[in-house]
Amino acid sequence: MEGDSVTLHTNASDIPPRYMRYIMWRFAPEDTRIVRDIRLDENTGEMMYLEDDMFRDRLQLDNQTGSLTIRNIRTTDSGLYHMFGLFLRESLNVTVYARLPIPVITRDSSSSSSSSGSLSVFKCVLLCSVFKVSHMTLSWYKGNSLLSSISVSDLISSVSLHLEVENQDNNTYSCVLNNPISNQTQRLNVSELCQTYAGTS
Repeated sequence: MEGDSVTLHTNASDIPPRYMRYIMWRFAPEDTRIVRDIRLDENTGEMMYLEDDMFRDRLQLDNQTGSLTIRNIRTTDSGLYHMFGLFLRESLNVTVYARLPIPVITRDSSSSSSSSGSLSVFKCVLLCSVFKVSHMTLSWYKGNSLLSSISVSDLISSVSLHLEVENQDNNTYSCVLNNPISNQTQRLNVSELCQTYAGTS
């Protein structure tokens, strides 16, 4: 999740300490060498290194295992990471998900109509919307039953999903936004959003 600290673990724990200085990490999208000029301080035993500007002050390299920790991780840090050493090469794929907003439910008054000509029974169309999202699924539920859903992978400005209900409907509805590691839910109050046909302009 965006903002978390993530550790990329390796199997380098058996490498003799004197060879740890040769470990190098690369970030595949632009083949950025994110940890460079690694050397072991022979007096203190501490590993010293320089970081690429993209990851400035966000990296920590474990001098016992070669594992790399990325602090305050960003969505732009998603991609393939390669670790190179004298005795080992490893690749790890990282996907960073943005923190999900709470979905917004509104009434689409332009699509609302009376049911069977009755002014007391009114069908309204509701929109559940989210803005500036990627790698997520937006769904309508009636109780625990899935009614409809839409999924997006690329970043887009907004996504909306329709739901048609009657103003006298007493069922429980909810709109759920989720990605593989988290979700946000907005519950629907039908009586608040769906006014009677006679009472609307």
